[in-house]
Amino acid sequence: MLNKLNGLYRMTILRLLPLLVFIIFIPNRMFSQSEVRGQIVDKEHQPVSFANVILLNAKDSVSVIKGVISEDDGKFLFEDIENQSYVLKISFLGFADYLKRFEVEGTTNLGNIVLQESSDSLDEVTVKARKPKIERKIDRISFNVENSVISSLNTYEILKRTPGVIVSQGELLVKNRPATVYINDRKVYLSTAELEQLLSGLNGESVKSVEVITTPPARYDAEGSGAILNIVMSKNPSIGYKGSINASNTIAVFPKYSLGTSQYYKTSNLNAFANYNFNAKNIYKNDESNVTYFGTQGSESSIWLGDFKRDTKNYAHSLNTILDFTLSEKSSLSLSANLNFTPKNDSDLNGRTDIYGASGNLDSLFTTNSRLENEGKNMLFNADFSTSLGENGAKLSAQANYIRYDENQDQRLSTTYFYGNGDEIRNNNIVTKGMQNSDIYTGQVDINASMGSLPVATGIKYAGITSNSGLDFYNSSASRVEGLSDALDYNENIYAAYFSTSKEWEKWSLKAGLRGEYTDISGISVKNGLVNDQDYFQLFPTFYAMRSVGEENSISLQYSRRIERPRFQSLNPFQYYINENNVKEGNPSLVPGIANKVKLNYSYKGFLFFDLYWDRVDHSPSVLAFQDNQNKILRTLNDNLDYTQQFSLDVTYANFVTDWYYLYGYVSGFYMENQIYARESAAETHKIDTFSAFLNIGNYFYFGGDGTFSGNVNTYFLPNILAGSYTYEDPQFGLDLGLRKTFMDNKISVSINAEDLFKTMNIPMQSQYLNQDNGFYAISETRRITFGIRYNFGNFRLDDNSRTIKADEETRLKERQVLD
Repeated sequence: MLNKLNGLYRMTILRLLPLLVFIIFIPNRMFSQSEVRGQIVDKEHQPVSFANVILLNAKDSVSVIKGVISEDDGKFLFEDIENQSYVLKISFLGFADYLKRFEVEGTTNLGNIVLQESSDSLDEVTVKARKPKIERKIDRISFNVENSVISSLNTYEILKRTPGVIVSQGELLVKNRPATVYINDRKVYLSTAELEQLLSGLNGESVKSVEVITTPPARYDAEGSGAILNIVMSKNPSIGYKGSINASNTIAVFPKYSLGTSQYYKTSNLNAFANYNFNAKNIYKNDESNVTYFGTQGSESSIWLGDFKRDTKNYAHSLNTILDFTLSEKSSLSLSANLNFTPKNDSDLNGRTDIYGASGNLDSLFTTNSRLENEGKNMLFNADFSTSLGENGAKLSAQANYIRYDENQDQRLSTTYFYGNGDEIRNNNIVTKGMQNSDIYTGQVDINASMGSLPVATGIKYAGITSNSGLDFYNSSASRVEGLSDALDYNENIYAAYFSTSKEWEKWSLKAGLRGEYTDISGISVKNGLVNDQDYFQLFPTFYAMRSVGEENSISLQYSRRIERPRFQSLNPFQYYINENNVKEGNPSLVPGIANKVKLNYSYKGFLFFDLYWDRVDHSPSVLAFQDNQNKILRTLNDNLDYTQQFSLDVTYANFVTDWYYLYGYVSGFYMENQIYARESAAETHKIDTFSAFLNIGNYFYFGGDGTFSGNVNTYFLPNILAGSYTYEDPQFGLDLGLRKTFMDNKISVSINAEDLFKTMNIPMQSQYLNQDNGFYAISETRRITFGIRYNFGNFRLDDNSRTIKADEETRLKERQVLD
């Protein structure tokens, strides 16, 4: 194995050497640069320190080229500036904004710049919030919300209002597939509930825009078949301190509480951030299940009807700290840590299963009492360095991550069997103890520069993953059962490089990129020996073309190829028993899926969009249920589909009907099909498909003109969708209401949100094909009311550097909970 790794290392260096040489010599192709300097004073000719000084592109007077802060003596300096036209914008509290257009030819000294005091005092200034703007770019849609009425909401609420984004059972979806959330181009990994908690704690006033990237370009990891939602935070170099405290209480079947605080401090060279959150949840879930088992001749032999309840108590702590250092005008360094601890995630499960014979009479039954105890920790440490290189704005960035993930899962299960008349037959007890420890190391280098008139982006990345997991199985006499116990040692190395460029002229825009990833995998089972040995090289091209039609319309075509790797935990041989005849388990033999996506879009005046969309994922990792008719066991298994694909025609409308009423409408008509490997049937594969539609209408109201009082009414309707081999038995409908009010110049905000008012979001699902007939009805706490309050203090002009930095590989630490 060591010789193989050494050979792989030498081969990788040889492959990447030309790219490294190319990266090193790119800056030498740049043109000469200039500098701009000046000094800011007031009418008394006293220096104005800490003023915001921004260079804007003179073509639109909006695009930011660079921004600095004036020094203690009021002086400022811009280095490495191209010779062209600019607009200088200077702003400082109590003074009117200063705007000046000028040309740069060599070193430019603007001399003393005198700021004039604002004609209005602070308490007389009224800022009218503008409408958010939707901008179609060649590879994404940008939803610009900075200084809009929507920016008064939290970040999660802004995401829910973003065109193309739908929320289904708390999950953010784009094109019917789960979206991956980024903050400032850095991936965020959390569970659905944790993600909502994090984004709900981020102030929307710090959000510049939300980018919807349905076909991600080459600079992003090829991992993931869904879209990317990139939250771009605004940058304001104001100096000072601010903080906030927030709390919420959710009323459902059982109560849920959260408490958090965020602290920010910024000087001219340091930006510090710390955030802590504590969540205490009591979660209730009721599952009803049915399985019809068949005999060898295909006739019904028995029907099993189950009803079990799960009560989970969960305590979770999260701590996020960031230190951003400005090393010089050209260079910056960021150090961060993200720590998540779940000391308690314990569930008590109680259930009963009735077994009916072919005649319909109660033949027997059994009751199950189970205790499931989980604890885990997830720690990420990150270092990020960026610097300007040479001339013409070339930028080099380097990033390193270390992630440690630990999880322990213990289960005690007791099952008592009875005859149909209630007499006890026997009792059986089992105990399982599972563990998983993972170490992940990543390093990457990226560069953005120009070659002549063409912008170029290129980079390399390495990710090394070591995961050790295992399961010990004990019988009623507390003896370890060797045949059911196992341990898995998993190692994965990924080497990647990419290159992309773009070109614009007249009405056309083109962008293309290519990413290559070499993957080496080794999975060794203690019981079975080598169970997963893969090494492969894949290319992932991306292509985008857009043409303007008139001044406000456009048509675009996008294509990308991506990979969908299994979650690490899905490779783990963990077994979770609902009862002795219903078990969920991992699969160390999973292989990655390959996705191809094509999208044709027409954009009308920035508020009406038409999308024709196709994607296909071959061998997509999924979660499937198989019934063993002979042994009467239902297994929920992590397995590969043969393929999954969908066609859709989507229409999106997002616009202000009036100054205070924002309407978001999304209608998607789609066809989905999954072809699965029929593990327990005679046929090798079986296709399951459906025609359906999704309707989402969001009504958002802003009263008073300043966004301090807002409300929303949202409706959802989904007749059917595929989840593995399952389809809906009934249409899904949801109605949500919300109100939010801020007081004391946005220092205090209170909110109330009611979700799933009619309790119609929980839908029974059924899988019926060949000799398989099983279903479930998961009844979770979708109907709930949440009360929230936030108190802000300190310098409100200070925008934060808050972000959750997650390496892309960490996304795969958790398996999907499709059937949980």
